[in-house]
Amino acid sequence: MRDLKHLIKFENLLLEANNALVRQAREEGKLALGYTCYFMPEVLLDLPGCFSVRLRAPRSTSPDMATYYMSSRTCLYGRCLLERALEGGFNFLDAQLATETCTVTCRFQEHLQMMNIIQNPKFFCEFIDVPFKKTPNSYEHYRRQLQAHVLDKLHEHYGVDVSDDAIRAAIAQHNEVCRLVTAIGEYRKLDRPTITGFEFQLIQLVTLCCPKYLIIDDLRETLEELKTREPDDRPGYRCKVVMAGSENDDPYFTKLVEDCGALVVADRHCYGSLPGREEIEIREGETPLAAVARHYLDTGMCPRFMEQDVMRSRKQYLADLVREYKADGVILEQMKFCEYWSYERVIDTLVLPRDYGIPVCSIEKEYVNGSSGQLRTRFQAFVESIEIKKIQGGVRG
Repeated sequence: MRDLKHLIKFENLLLEANNALVRQAREEGKLALGYTCYFMPEVLLDLPGCFSVRLRAPRSTSPDMATYYMSSRTCLYGRCLLERALEGGFNFLDAQLATETCTVTCRFQEHLQMMNIIQNPKFFCEFIDVPFKKTPNSYEHYRRQLQAHVLDKLHEHYGVDVSDDAIRAAIAQHNEVCRLVTAIGEYRKLDRPTITGFEFQLIQLVTLCCPKYLIIDDLRETLEELKTREPDDRPGYRCKVVMAGSENDDPYFTKLVEDCGALVVADRHCYGSLPGREEIEIREGETPLAAVARHYLDTGMCPRFMEQDVMRSRKQYLADLVREYKADGVILEQMKFCEYWSYERVIDTLVLPRDYGIPVCSIEKEYVNGSSGQLRTRFQAFVESIEIKKIQGGVRG
């Protein structure tokens, strides 16, 4: 397929957290607000004069210093973030807005708070408590947490405008980005998709890691390009898959999957767009902040929600994605030592084939994928197994 105009630019922006657009926005006087979890609403970190940066540690090697502080039995994602912070890679941050959701990211954020790592005299780290249920009381508790630990603190430390009008403006910008990313993602549903999973992940990650106002025009141009982009005469893939699982901010992991013959057509993981790029609706009688709190609790698909009906709905959601995106199977990836996804992956590996007839490839991975040869073998075997099932299904038919 014809190359997308901005793809190399997007790829280069993702090579470091303090990328060119982050530096540009900081030079324009805007505040860089870091976060690591979906339940810290990025829209509230994109208030006027601010921009959100979902933290990553690209090109990480062995996190020796972080392992000293956090032990080798914690997931490499949190350790690599701490290592990058100790190296000075997050000194551009004006604040880190944290959620008490994932234990390891909590430990990372506590180290930022207690060790004075970030070399910025005004830097602060704040935590919010995220409910484990989705009830009217939970929405209200979550709203109060966002008010007290995000909005009030930003106003107190930096004088940020946190009025209803400011939140509405942030929601409007957020929704436009969501519409563009969703429209781009629609091309993954075609019988012959005109965008690869690698390309889409670059686009999605840029919207999380760069100031939105500086990349929104590039998103519009990319969407226009896709309207006339023609698929290859002979597809370079042998099957389509949904990728689901824990934290995954490495587009080259997706590229490894696709190099093995499995086109990734849907991204149901922590840095993905499903969920993540749904528009926020302000209902009649709601304040903008109440709408944000309701939206993020309602759309969240994190396995930290453990009620039986909610757990079953997550399996149904995955099965629906397989049908909607015309996928042949699911790749379930879990970061090693990830507590929530270790349970979820095991259950999904059993339930999806048994109850929905969906082939599953279930893997445990590191943040730094040094065992790419083993992963390649696993993915190639999975692709071949899907092809065999297709042949056998055709024979029976």
